[in-house]
Amino acid sequence: MSSVVYAEELARRARVASRLLATAPTERKNRWLMDAAAGLEKRAMEIVEVNTADIAAATQAGLSAANIDRLRLTPDRIRAAADGVRQIAALPDPVGRVLDSKTRPNGLRIDKVSVPLGVIFFIYESRPNVTIDAAALCVKSGNAIILRGGKEALASNTVLHSVLQVALRANDLPVDAVQLVNTPDREVVGQLLKQSQFIDLVIPRGGESLIRRVAAEATMPVLKHYMGNCHVYVDRAAELAMAERIIVNAKCQRPGVCNAAESLLVHTDIASTFLPKAAATLLAKGVELRGCPVTCELVTAAKRATDADHAAEFLELILSVKVVPSLDAAIEHITRFGSQHTETIVTNDSDAARRFTNEVDASAVLVNASTRFNDGFEFGLGAEIGISTDKFHARGPCGLQELCTYKYVVFGSGQVRD
Repeated sequence: MSSVVYAEELARRARVASRLLATAPTERKNRWLMDAAAGLEKRAMEIVEVNTADIAAATQAGLSAANIDRLRLTPDRIRAAADGVRQIAALPDPVGRVLDSKTRPNGLRIDKVSVPLGVIFFIYESRPNVTIDAAALCVKSGNAIILRGGKEALASNTVLHSVLQVALRANDLPVDAVQLVNTPDREVVGQLLKQSQFIDLVIPRGGESLIRRVAAEATMPVLKHYMGNCHVYVDRAAELAMAERIIVNAKCQRPGVCNAAESLLVHTDIASTFLPKAAATLLAKGVELRGCPVTCELVTAAKRATDADHAAEFLELILSVKVVPSLDAAIEHITRFGSQHTETIVTNDSDAARRFTNEVDASAVLVNASTRFNDGFEFGLGAEIGISTDKFHARGPCGLQELCTYKYVVFGSGQVRD
């Protein structure tokens, strides 16, 4: 089958499935979620075995340590994925929710009702656990999904997809509600991006080059973030022990994800006290520091940073560091180099915190907490299909509500317009 025919067939079947899902009872969708979670746990060892083969091939192909970590499925990660699915089952169904209702003077009742988007094409790299999150969110919100993972995770995604398919059949939901692109052929992606008559939204989740390609070629709306250059700013009024814990967690807990910190800003008044100690902790954890001239004076192991370093999404154990003279300078630096993803201030000064949260433009702005919390699971969304730095139609972690739009339903009693 040609890539053109294959892509159109996937999209057409997804559209049919989406119409059935849009009116599927909440109870049936929730049973599917619970069965899928149980299936993941039951087949955990099989999933790990298949994933181990993917990892071996990716290692031989020269993928970075950070990308290998993103690809890896462990029993703990599978359990966490199953728990996330159960959390989604416990959340209210967004479909059919009346967002607003009003009655006009002529007696017309106008309801604003939440409805599914329809068909979502989801393109992602490495992280096969995202297969589960995305499918669970889409089906619960009444959307059909076409999954296209990276070639390095094809075997892992195939076994995960089979778990979801078994649960769909068991609960009388359309199996085409969750489809997997079963070929690494890049041409299929290009053809799917042309299927605007069937696909309502495409969500690319991966490196900047992937997202820019999708944004350039898609004939339907794209929900995206290009990169995650996330900052931690340690203010002059920060509790320094807290600040050290936050930057170490934000940088080191999982350096290969989009909400990991890539840049550290430190107020000049506390730099000589804070930086040497925090840097020693970071260096001991294998972090390479690339700093401004003041940073390099205070931390002899630091390398000189360039503007490219301050703008980079490293996705590995590298951190840019800059000493700034004021809160204004920190905000200016973030405005210049940030990616509107996640920004944190560490401070005990409520005025500084208020200014930072008001003036920094990002999908999430945190006070005295790690950037790693900008995440659907941590925000209580059950999971997320991605973190959007767009402003239309959704921003930040995209969960069930962000996978819906709305329509107006109007009830009359014979009114006609004069």
